[in-house]
Amino acid sequence: MDNYELLSQIEFPSDIKNLSESQLPQLASEVRDFLVEVTSKTGGHLAAGLGTVELTVVLHYLYDTPRDRLVWDIGHQAYPHKILTGRKELMHTIRKPGGLSGFLKRDESEYDTFGAGHSSTSISAALGMSVALAAQGEKRRVVAIIGDGAMTAGLAYEALNNAGASSSDLLVILNDNEMSISPNVGAVSNYLARLMSGRTYMSIREGGKSVLGVMPRGVQELSNRIESHAKGLILPSSLFEELGFYYIGPIDGHDIPTLLKTLKNLSRISGPRFLHIITRKGKGYEPAESDPLRYHGVSPFEPATGEMQKKTASAVSYTQVFGKWLCDMAEKDHRLFGITPAMREGSGLVEFQTRFPERYFDVGIAEQHSVTFAAGLACEKAKPVVAIYSTFLQRAYDQLIHDVCIQNLDVTFALDRAGYIGGDGATHAGHYDYAYLRCIPNMVVMAPSDEAETRNMLFTAYMHEGPASVRYPRGAGIGAEQQEEMQEIPIGVAEVVRERSDSKKKGVAILAFGSMLATAKAVAEQVDVTVVNMRFVKPIDEDTVLKMAKSHEWLLTVEEHVVAGGAGSAVNEVLNRHKLLTKIINLGIPDKIFDHGNPKDVFAEAGIDSDSIIEQIKSLDLA
Repeated sequence: MDNYELLSQIEFPSDIKNLSESQLPQLASEVRDFLVEVTSKTGGHLAAGLGTVELTVVLHYLYDTPRDRLVWDIGHQAYPHKILTGRKELMHTIRKPGGLSGFLKRDESEYDTFGAGHSSTSISAALGMSVALAAQGEKRRVVAIIGDGAMTAGLAYEALNNAGASSSDLLVILNDNEMSISPNVGAVSNYLARLMSGRTYMSIREGGKSVLGVMPRGVQELSNRIESHAKGLILPSSLFEELGFYYIGPIDGHDIPTLLKTLKNLSRISGPRFLHIITRKGKGYEPAESDPLRYHGVSPFEPATGEMQKKTASAVSYTQVFGKWLCDMAEKDHRLFGITPAMREGSGLVEFQTRFPERYFDVGIAEQHSVTFAAGLACEKAKPVVAIYSTFLQRAYDQLIHDVCIQNLDVTFALDRAGYIGGDGATHAGHYDYAYLRCIPNMVVMAPSDEAETRNMLFTAYMHEGPASVRYPRGAGIGAEQQEEMQEIPIGVAEVVRERSDSKKKGVAILAFGSMLATAKAVAEQVDVTVVNMRFVKPIDEDTVLKMAKSHEWLLTVEEHVVAGGAGSAVNEVLNRHKLLTKIINLGIPDKIFDHGNPKDVFAEAGIDSDSIIEQIKSLDLA
């Protein structure tokens, strides 16, 4: 920390208050440089945090945190917050096993007032805190900081609607980094924002209300219209003021004097308030400013140039498999529409957007809408494909049941990032989908084991006339060769990929689901077992399950998914229906929360790596 004159003196936000206002820009500059230095070594989220440095410094300078509550929306923009709240010496551990989370966690720091990895929760949570604190007679300030992207989610507007109708003492700050700071968001606009948040304007406004209160209704309405239209000429305030907020902005979110003055003025106003700031994603680091999308989440890079470390060549990723399949299918069928809730790059739709722009729809961070939009398309004989992370489909569960499955509509769901996903931790874990999908009537649940099977299962799901899901893990596949010609797989039919060689003993059969087939095959190289690629969680292949149960002493189900309600439970139900007392062990993710870490370590702890499964088999009492 020798290179950081002021930051080296800051352990907690209380230390920032020892600085003068004139020193805050220097502190912000040092925080920005430190953030670049750290993420260049560790990787992580960079561009969004670079855009919130000044705001973070000012908030911790003015507010009595953690007594006052700062509620950040997810964690992409909150790395500077971590640096200033007692964790700067641990930033080198971020997203590493046992290290700091890449998001906010209540049990990591008392300054992290609300934990979230999914967007658009901050206003709802902050409103709840404000109401609870007021009910307890606590005089504490509550601030929600939300990005413009998160404002595309319905949850944010539900919260605004509720908050605006209340008398809660809540400040919402919209961190808008989509646009550059245009001329009308310069000195004049900043001056107007300070003026309109100041005591003079407020006294005129409130005094005017008192006078108008005894005037005829027509005069009151005319005055209100004049004020509304006058402000509307220079400020995009109408929506938020109609929702019941006192709106200020937009102001330059990198101008510390303006932030200080405006936030001080807003602190003198009670009730729901809305501050709109304009920031630049990647601010202060040229490579990130030039390409904020690329530097949103980074691998280690060279700070001087921004050049990221080249990854070693590996097998094609499952996301790439999906992206190619989507384009190939779209060429064959003009009815195909591709839908993503703000995950174009992550879900592999970049080429599809380029080649089929009229059939590409990014609906924003609006998972609920993405599913019902797809249902509407399907009502009119279109063939929608919803590309969505497993963890994000959870947010649209009612729409999945009510709008798609009850009506048995022809929608294909491509679930990326299924299973345990490492650095993003518990909030992004994709190991619940078997359980929450297989209980819904009409839904087909597919579990491909490799890249080739993923391509064919996507084709199978698309050709199936009804709702169907195909889930696949993050990252590279196992190197399975794909065929250009797509083949339908018989729905609900498993495949025995290895028979045990010792026919004298009944032995063990491993029923592997999805990505766990490769592990099961590795186990079979060490111990003599039968291996079945189950392929379908629903409808499950009852005939194969019964055959394996009758011809083997033990069944082991293995899945990269929670044991509770998962694929193994589906096998148990088959045995129960047929009144078979087969010895069975269900292996999968246990009933606990796994934080960010190394997947190999998590699999070992869960008992679903090859070594653990071999030990399990060797411990069995085989006849």
